[in-house]
Amino acid sequence: MWITSSLDTILTPTAVALGNFDGLHRGHQQVIQPILSVRPPIDSRPRTEMLLANPVAHLTRDTFLLDSNLGESELGYSTVVTFHPHPQEFFTGQPKKLLTPLDEKAEWLKRMGVKQLVLLPFDEQMAALSPVEFVEKILIQKLQPNYISVGIDFHFGKKRAGTVKDLEKIATNYGIKVQTVPLYLCENGERISSSEIRISLEQGAIIRANQLLGRSYHVVGSVVQGQQLGRTIGFPTANLQLPPEKFLPRYGVYAVKVSEMGMKSLTETGGDANFELVNHPGVMNIGCRPTVAGQKVTVEVHLLDWSGDLYGKTLNVSLEEFLRPEQKFSSLEALKTQIKADCLQAKEILDPM
Repeated sequence: MWITSSLDTILTPTAVALGNFDGLHRGHQQVIQPILSVRPPIDSRPRTEMLLANPVAHLTRDTFLLDSNLGESELGYSTVVTFHPHPQEFFTGQPKKLLTPLDEKAEWLKRMGVKQLVLLPFDEQMAALSPVEFVEKILIQKLQPNYISVGIDFHFGKKRAGTVKDLEKIATNYGIKVQTVPLYLCENGERISSSEIRISLEQGAIIRANQLLGRSYHVVGSVVQGQQLGRTIGFPTANLQLPPEKFLPRYGVYAVKVSEMGMKSLTETGGDANFELVNHPGVMNIGCRPTVAGQKVTVEVHLLDWSGDLYGKTLNVSLEEFLRPEQKFSSLEALKTQIKADCLQAKEILDPM
């Protein structure tokens, strides 16, 4: 997947899905789906190529290539267009916690089959563009779209004055089709939104959040040195360093599945025994560890029935069920007893056989 934050290095023509797409939930997936009808790759190359092992690449360069399997669809390169930083960050001056930080979003989009991710720099100039200027100067001149897909509640331009109807009217003048995707609702009629997912995560309602997402909520981080207190009570943990902008769910203990970042599934590898960490069951704690007078928020994962060295590795942890809130215990022995119970409960949830 080709990723660029420069308007001068965009692969064209394009089929565009437009939005913030924080979380890439089921509703977002419906907006992106129309641009994904692809035909075999053609002999076309981006202006500059840089191969990366994973999308953990900060935008010190304008462009990079997440993989080399670029293909143009019948309508153009399937392209997701979003803003970076998030517009809310620009207007408030405060960092916004994201369900899917950039690296994570790029990885999910690549898995979906998107060929290009365009990160529009949201600054004073971008914020000042009228709806007509945004469509003509950015979308049409720079992206050269043959097709645009947006959610029905999409707004754009200065003070979010532009509506989907405005987009359709302007694009029609250039012969560009606009697909308006209706709001995606759950089976019970509930609207799916990033805001609702955040609320669910804050409440520890991880099963509901996962239903809205259409997949498990993930945290991805590198394993760093900790105080090794877990090891002293028989429950060694991997301490994860997450992106600072990652949205954390309710503090407490979760049943999780752990994979090493970049590994393929067991189905893809034919059950290769070398792939030890693929959806491995575990227990994760998020919080300040009040029993041991912790001062900062930590994210720690204990892998059930596993031993090995994880330092320096990147782990992808999927949250499956909330077990209990964070609490302070009277002693380390009491904490140890509770962790044993947490592990048994997690094992029953993750491996009921």
